[in-house]
Amino acid sequence: MEYVYTAMLLHSAKHEISESAVSAVLKAAGVESDSSKVKALVASLKEVNIDEAIKQAAVAQVAVAAPSAAPAAKAEHKEEDNAKAAEAAAEGLGSLFG
Repeated sequence: MEYVYTAMLLHSAKHEISESAVSAVLKAAGVESDSSKVKALVASLKEVNIDEAIKQAAVAQVAVAAPSAAPAAKAEHKEEDNAKAAEAAAEGLGSLFG
């Protein structure tokens, strides 16, 4: 995970994501880097538009979060229905005692 965070940090700081830059950031953070992982990271990000990837990830998070709001809305609706039923029952009992 440190490698990905390093790449995001470098990108955010508008620095090139290169093997030497990634290794330097990891070293400064006190992380012993693995040269094969650094090479793989740099190679995998070479053709990636990071800004676009971040935007797509943000949209995906919103899309995933949206359905979770539906159960809350259903629960609110159910509570309203229960409250209305309780009121109706209370009115019905009230009419018994006139």
